[in-house]
Amino acid sequence: MFPNSSNLGRPPFPPKYQQQSPFFTKLPLNMPPTLLSHQQIVLPPFHLCSPVLSRALLSGSVETSPAVTPAVTLQPVTYGSVSPVSTPDALMSFQGRKRQSQQSVRDDAKRQRIHSQDSDTAVVNQAVPLPKGHRRSFTASVSVQSPVLHASGSPALIGCVPPLQDTLFPDPTETRLPVAKDELSKQVLELFQACRQQAIDLDRKELCRTELQREIQLIFPQSRLFLVGSSLNGFGTRTSDGDLCLVIKEEPVNQKTEARCILSLVQKLFSTKLSSYIERPQLIRAKVPIVKFRDKVSNVDFDLNVNNVIGIRNTFLLRSYAFIENRVRPLVLVIKKWASFHDINDASRGTLSSYSLVLMVLHYLQTLPEPILPSLQKNYPECFDPTMQLNFVHQAPCTIPPYVSKNGSSLGDLLIGFFKYYATEFDWSHQMISVREAKAIARPDGIEWRNKFICVEEPFDGTNTARAVREKQKFDMIRGELAQAWRLLQEKKDLNCILPLKAVKQKR
Repeated sequence: MFPNSSNLGRPPFPPKYQQQSPFFTKLPLNMPPTLLSHQQIVLPPFHLCSPVLSRALLSGSVETSPAVTPAVTLQPVTYGSVSPVSTPDALMSFQGRKRQSQQSVRDDAKRQRIHSQDSDTAVVNQAVPLPKGHRRSFTASVSVQSPVLHASGSPALIGCVPPLQDTLFPDPTETRLPVAKDELSKQVLELFQACRQQAIDLDRKELCRTELQREIQLIFPQSRLFLVGSSLNGFGTRTSDGDLCLVIKEEPVNQKTEARCILSLVQKLFSTKLSSYIERPQLIRAKVPIVKFRDKVSNVDFDLNVNNVIGIRNTFLLRSYAFIENRVRPLVLVIKKWASFHDINDASRGTLSSYSLVLMVLHYLQTLPEPILPSLQKNYPECFDPTMQLNFVHQAPCTIPPYVSKNGSSLGDLLIGFFKYYATEFDWSHQMISVREAKAIARPDGIEWRNKFICVEEPFDGTNTARAVREKQKFDMIRGELAQAWRLLQEKKDLNCILPLKAVKQKR
């Protein structure tokens, strides 16, 4: 797919980068080893934004020979009685420039992938099949699995948070959905099943991540590229964009200077060497700067940031919440679709980000008289230690068991309750939404919270995820939509009265 996709994997972090976490000393002795993966690979230390390298890249004279990095032979890993991880026959890369035509896929195959019950599972690094004339094989190195997309652990260790690839460790909770008896609950569930992200969608994003990491590591050999956000946290849809986090070093990066320097080099790489595969790379100089681009092969839009590691940690916190209770994902997806339809789901335009919306739903479910969700950070502090080394972040949620709630409310009742809570009960002027504390708490007396219309606490760094809502007009619009949705749903008990289901399902 990309010019250097034949490069073999590189060695893992040297010992000085390793950190010990008390969480892993408590795990059973039979826990299998972590797979060596593209998201773990690094080379010896490299000085960031080297003037020589910057000038060489910007002039287009950077050498991209595979000899830049040493090759290693990767051995298959065996998990007890399970066969070694190896899928060489299935691993294909894109040769052509165009997306596979939907007409080339049989109708029954389309129905199968749309309604597949294991739609959040994926065989990582496996390309979406193309016609035989447009295929070529990856080298053997591609059989290395990504730790984020393959949770290390034995069947006994896998709890309610399933690995995204369940071919080795099938998890029954992945296929378990809540029972819907009333009409509103059925509508919520049907919309969720029609719009949730499928394995094929995740495959496309993971393939792009893998190939981009190989290219970026020729410039920053020590780096790793992580897929984060809704693509992995369980709340993605068929149309969700991809979010990528480029980790250059296990230390903070100055977002105004160093990150912009790094992203400028990445943008240059995308617009020159990778221009056949990447289109419209654009550097956005925000508080956390990003490079926005589109992958021509998958037709997926991506946002790439540098060292915003909070995004990696909260991806797996949210994934844990998504899978410990089977009513969470359908409820979140419907509310995200509702907010998008009513134009209040766009932080770049002064409304709510999808991340803030998810936290609002989780907070509501935590604050019910009979809670549906706990505070995972309180109950499992060792799993969500903010100092945990990034290589291990993806493993911790797999040890969390399902949460058994005595609250038997239907999806329809919970949806109406969500709108009622924020329309009539939550005190926007004095309270802060806190998933970490599992309750509404008084706003701190700090600049981050003073004179803000909406305060949603980021669970790890304590910042305000809703800081984009700066105008009273936008805040009033958000509150007005919440109140209107509550009134309509309470009266009609029909999801169509706040969201045109037919149009949303077609758009996905």
